[in-house]
Amino acid sequence: MGRLASTGIMFERLPDKSYGGGCSAIGAVKLTDIGVPTSNLGAMTCGLAANFSAWARYGVTPAARLILGSELVKVETFGTYNCRPIAGSSKLSEHASSNAVDVAAFTLADGRRIDIRAGWNSNDERVREFLRVVRTSACKRFRTVLSPDYNAAHHDHLHFDMGGKGGYCR
Repeated sequence: MGRLASTGIMFERLPDKSYGGGCSAIGAVKLTDIGVPTSNLGAMTCGLAANFSAWARYGVTPAARLILGSELVKVETFGTYNCRPIAGSSKLSEHASSNAVDVAAFTLADGRRIDIRAGWNSNDERVREFLRVVRTSACKRFRTVLSPDYNAAHHDHLHFDMGGKGGYCR
């Protein structure tokens, strides 16, 4: 939490919670201001919160400006904590321990909304480049990054988590 606080990011410390069945939000925070409005953020581990904030600030914001020629004004997510297994598995997802976030779209100052579902294979080369650049940037900050290139379950979002051994970027 000290590292997160030192970045100037605003957050609330959340009480530790065990939901049963292996699902929990232990040592979690709720981001309240990362410098750009972000939707649907709930409980997140501190490491995930720090890396997500840095990714939005140092990865997505400059990429929007440089590639798309507009300022980033919002990051839309599908959320963080969710007590569920990995699709097609009995193993709990990192979402079940508040250690994952799914990013769905980005809104720009010029009014464009770049969503993963429509943008990933868009006819607009700059949109495709932007989405791949922000995925690559995420791969430097999160242990696991899954995109529409990974499987059909990720056709409409980028999944980031801090679990596993790391280095998995697809």
